[in-house]
Amino acid sequence: MHPNRVVLVTGAARRIGARIATHLHARGADVAIHCRHSVEQAQALVARLNAVRADSARAFEADLSRASAGERLVQSAGDWHGRIDALVNNASTFLRTPLGSVDESLWASIVDGNLKAAFFTSQAAAPWLRAARGAIVNVTDARAERPLAGFSAYAAAKAGLVALTRALALELAPEVRVNAVAPGSLDWPEHDVFTEAEQRAIEAAIPLQRIGTGEDVARAVAFLLDDADYVTGHILHVDGGASLVSR
Repeated sequence: MHPNRVVLVTGAARRIGARIATHLHARGADVAIHCRHSVEQAQALVARLNAVRADSARAFEADLSRASAGERLVQSAGDWHGRIDALVNNASTFLRTPLGSVDESLWASIVDGNLKAAFFTSQAAAPWLRAARGAIVNVTDARAERPLAGFSAYAAAKAGLVALTRALALELAPEVRVNAVAPGSLDWPEHDVFTEAEQRAIEAAIPLQRIGTGEDVARAVAFLLDDADYVTGHILHVDGGASLVSR
């Protein structure tokens, strides 16, 4: 990451987003760290990064299920240093949603938290990114193409994010490149989405014989931002080869 570049990372207070922000910061970027509820974690991360390099990180709180909040987030992040060079749409809502259990509110929370947030944040950031000849990386999921039973709303939202990546790559070219990383199974969520038996079965089916980490995803994001100048509209699977295995 080139020095003095500003990267806005959504959902960056914890887990994958925090690893992405930390990795990009270590490569020289100033990072705008978005959070929704995890304000204390975001502020702690900002303090750690600013201890390394003064005024190189700042936290921004926003509920990206509302388009207007995404617009305000982008404006505030851009005003911080007068630029936005890259956007990483990592904010996500991941829940098990067996068919028959989903009401309109639950559907909206999952689709809005994954797809709507990325669309309106990207739309608001587009003028900044065009001016900087920057890039967008969306964090989708390998299960957008190979969904798990019981996660239909999440799979639909992430599949929409894949389509959005390709559509924006066309619409924002040639000034802005738009790509996505598609992680497979990563460090298991803190809430009990999967049983222990399901976790063991998922891990056993990964050719590289381990689940991924936030650092694996962060390195892929950095590659697409910094080292892939002739790549746009691409979905990079970061799944240990799991998408190669037939079920």
